[in-house]
Amino acid sequence: MKKITIALDGPSGSGKSTIAKALSQKLNILYLDTGAMYRATAIKSLKLGIDTFDEDGVKTFIEDIDLKIKYVDGAQRTFLDGEDVSDKIREPHVSMAASNISSLKCVRLKMVDMQRKIASSMSCVLDGRDIGSFVLPNADYKFYITASVEVRTNRRFAELKQKGHDVDFEQLYKEIEQRDYNDKNRDFAPLKQADDAVLIDTSNMTIEEVINKVVSYIK
Repeated sequence: MKKITIALDGPSGSGKSTIAKALSQKLNILYLDTGAMYRATAIKSLKLGIDTFDEDGVKTFIEDIDLKIKYVDGAQRTFLDGEDVSDKIREPHVSMAASNISSLKCVRLKMVDMQRKIASSMSCVLDGRDIGSFVLPNADYKFYITASVEVRTNRRFAELKQKGHDVDFEQLYKEIEQRDYNDKNRDFAPLKQADDAVLIDTSNMTIEEVINKVVSYIK
């Protein structure tokens, strides 16, 4: 099979990461979780006591950030300063911090450079907010995965509860709305559907139905 790149974009909780992981297994290609990279960057900023909206502060570490993506037993693991932070980056408080820091141009340029280098070397599927519109504008296949705010909140609520986190549904709903606003209104590379991306609303679809629909477009 020739090298292919698949871009999945969409708002928080739309199911794009779940779909991307399933696609990578089905097509036997690499899955790059770009969100994990921004979450790790947010953790670095929090550790240093730097506000995640403070671009001048973030610039002091972003160019030399020790962030590595490794694949262990077929799964992506994220390492920051030599530490495996794959579980830490999924803690609820990191989500908003990641949304904040990902709006900074210096952060996006650094992450995009890393992502493009990985995608240029092998077949892969990437999910994020601006993969098809900015990171990989020439991706072979582009999809915009979305769902209603209520459905996305229900999914994230169930996921966090299952992991043992104490979460308030109304607060989570507001946070997802705020993340949508942040992602769509940032100055640099905002969340949007690429002109040539296929729109898929997963609100009333099962994971299997979404995967089958996506695969039907891939030659």
